[in-house]
Amino acid sequence: MKHQLTGNSGLYRIAWELSRRGWNVLPTVRNARGADLYAVCEDETRIIAVQSKALSKRADVPLGGSLAALRSMWWIVTLNANSDEPSCFILNLDEVKANAVSNTNKEGKVSYWLPSRFFMNDIYKDAWHRLDAETSAH
Repeated sequence: MKHQLTGNSGLYRIAWELSRRGWNVLPTVRNARGADLYAVCEDETRIIAVQSKALSKRADVPLGGSLAALRSMWWIVTLNANSDEPSCFILNLDEVKANAVSNTNKEGKVSYWLPSRFFMNDIYKDAWHRLDAETSAH
Protein backbone atom coordinates (compact mmCIF):
# COMPACT_ATOMS: atom_id res chain seq x y z
CA MET A 1 0.00 0.00 0.00
CA LYS A 2 2.80 2.45 0.88
CA HIS A 3 4.45 1.77 -2.50
CA GLN A 4 1.23 2.64 -4.34
CA LEU A 5 0.83 5.87 -2.35
CA THR A 6 4.40 6.85 -3.19
CA GLY A 7 3.67 6.24 -6.87
CA ASN A 8 0.52 8.34 -6.68
CA SER A 9 2.37 11.15 -4.90
CA GLY A 10 4.96 11.30 -7.67
CA LEU A 11 2.42 11.08 -10.48
CA TYR A 12 0.22 13.84 -9.13
CA ARG A 13 3.22 16.04 -8.34
CA ILE A 14 4.18 15.83 -12.01
CA ALA A 15 0.61 16.53 -13.10
CA TRP A 16 0.51 19.59 -10.82
CA GLU A 17 3.82 20.94 -12.12
CA LEU A 18 2.85 20.45 -15.77
CA SER A 19 -0.64 21.90 -15.26
CA ARG A 20 0.69 25.09 -13.73
CA ARG A 21 3.01 25.42 -16.74
CA GLY A 22 0.10 25.35 -19.20
CA TRP A 23 -0.12 21.65 -20.09
CA ASN A 24 -3.38 19.68 -20.01
CA VAL A 25 -2.46 16.46 -18.21
CA LEU A 26 -4.13 13.09 -18.63
CA PRO A 27 -3.05 10.23 -16.34
CA THR A 28 -3.35 6.76 -17.84
CA VAL A 29 -4.82 3.70 -16.17
CA ARG A 30 -2.42 2.57 -13.47
CA ASN A 31 -0.17 -0.34 -14.42
CA ALA A 32 -0.92 0.15 -18.13
CA ARG A 33 2.01 -0.46 -20.43
CA GLY A 34 3.83 2.65 -21.54
CA ALA A 35 3.38 6.20 -20.31
CA ASP A 36 1.92 7.03 -16.92
CA LEU A 37 0.57 10.32 -18.20
CA TYR A 38 0.22 12.37 -21.35
CA ALA A 39 0.48 16.14 -21.48
CA VAL A 40 -0.96 18.27 -24.26
CA CYS A 41 -0.03 21.91 -24.79
CA GLU A 42 -2.79 24.50 -24.84
CA ASP A 43 -3.01 24.79 -28.64
CA GLU A 44 -2.78 20.98 -29.00
CA THR A 45 0.29 21.11 -31.25
CA ARG A 46 2.52 19.14 -28.86
CA ILE A 47 1.94 15.97 -26.88
CA ILE A 48 4.44 14.44 -24.49
CA ALA A 49 4.35 10.96 -22.97
CA VAL A 50 5.79 10.77 -19.45
CA GLN A 51 6.94 7.79 -17.42
CA SER A 52 6.76 8.59 -13.71
CA LYS A 53 9.06 6.94 -11.20
CA ALA A 54 8.47 7.96 -7.59
CA LEU A 55 10.82 7.20 -4.73
CA SER A 56 10.36 7.81 -1.02
CA LYS A 57 14.15 8.18 -0.58
CA ARG A 58 17.34 8.13 -2.64
CA ALA A 59 17.50 4.87 -4.59
CA ASP A 60 18.22 3.53 -8.04
CA VAL A 61 15.26 3.39 -10.46
CA PRO A 62 14.29 -0.11 -11.64
CA LEU A 63 13.82 -0.33 -15.41
CA GLY A 64 12.83 -3.97 -15.89
CA GLY A 65 14.37 -6.72 -17.97
CA SER A 66 14.68 -5.00 -21.35
CA LEU A 67 15.74 -1.53 -22.40
CA ALA A 68 14.00 -2.12 -25.73
CA ALA A 69 10.67 -2.23 -23.88
CA LEU A 70 11.09 1.34 -22.58
CA ARG A 71 8.91 3.63 -24.66
CA SER A 72 8.01 6.96 -23.06
CA MET A 73 10.13 9.78 -24.45
CA TRP A 74 10.26 11.56 -21.08
CA TRP A 75 11.05 10.13 -17.66
CA ILE A 76 10.49 12.05 -14.46
CA VAL A 77 11.90 10.68 -11.22
CA THR A 78 10.31 12.20 -8.12
CA LEU A 79 12.58 11.87 -5.11
CA ASN A 80 11.13 12.17 -1.59
CA ALA A 81 7.70 11.88 -3.20
CA ASN A 82 5.87 11.63 0.13
CA SER A 83 7.52 14.69 1.65
CA ASP A 84 6.56 18.35 1.67
CA GLU A 85 9.52 19.11 -0.59
CA PRO A 86 9.83 16.51 -3.35
CA SER A 87 12.35 16.99 -6.15
CA CYS A 88 11.74 16.00 -9.76
CA PHE A 89 14.48 14.97 -12.16
CA ILE A 90 13.55 15.26 -15.85
CA LEU A 91 15.36 12.98 -18.33
CA ASN A 92 14.67 11.88 -21.88
CA LEU A 93 14.55 8.26 -22.97
CA ASP A 94 17.98 8.36 -24.63
CA GLU A 95 19.56 9.54 -21.37
CA VAL A 96 17.83 6.80 -19.40
CA LYS A 97 18.97 4.07 -21.81
CA ALA A 98 22.52 5.40 -22.16
CA ASN A 99 23.05 5.42 -18.40
CA ALA A 100 21.24 2.23 -17.46
CA VAL A 101 23.19 -0.44 -15.61
CA SER A 102 22.47 -4.15 -15.82
CA ASN A 103 22.97 -7.27 -13.77
CA THR A 104 22.42 -10.94 -14.55
CA ASN A 105 21.32 -13.21 -11.70
CA LYS A 106 22.19 -16.90 -11.19
CA GLU A 107 19.25 -18.00 -13.34
CA GLY A 108 20.45 -15.81 -16.24
CA LYS A 109 17.73 -13.19 -15.84
CA VAL A 110 18.89 -9.66 -16.73
CA SER A 111 17.59 -6.61 -14.89
CA TYR A 112 18.28 -2.95 -15.59
CA TRP A 113 18.20 0.12 -13.40
CA LEU A 114 19.11 3.80 -13.54
CA PRO A 115 21.64 4.66 -10.81
CA SER A 116 20.71 7.56 -8.54
CA ARG A 117 24.23 8.99 -8.97
CA PHE A 118 23.33 9.64 -12.60
CA PHE A 119 19.87 11.17 -12.38
CA MET A 120 20.51 13.17 -9.19
CA ASN A 121 22.26 15.84 -11.19
CA ASP A 122 21.56 19.58 -11.18
CA ILE A 123 21.01 19.61 -14.96
CA TYR A 124 17.97 17.35 -14.48
CA LYS A 125 16.67 18.65 -11.14
CA ASP A 126 13.36 20.49 -11.61
CA ALA A 127 14.39 21.09 -15.24
CA TRP A 128 10.82 21.52 -16.50
CA HIS A 129 12.07 23.80 -19.26
CA ARG A 130 13.50 20.72 -21.01
CA LEU A 131 9.99 19.55 -21.85
CA ASP A 132 9.20 22.79 -23.67
CA ALA A 133 12.58 23.08 -25.37
CA GLU A 134 12.81 19.58 -26.81
CA THR A 135 9.27 18.55 -27.67
CA SER A 136 8.35 18.52 -31.31
CA ALA A 137 5.11 19.61 -32.95
CA HIS A 138 2.67 16.85 -33.87
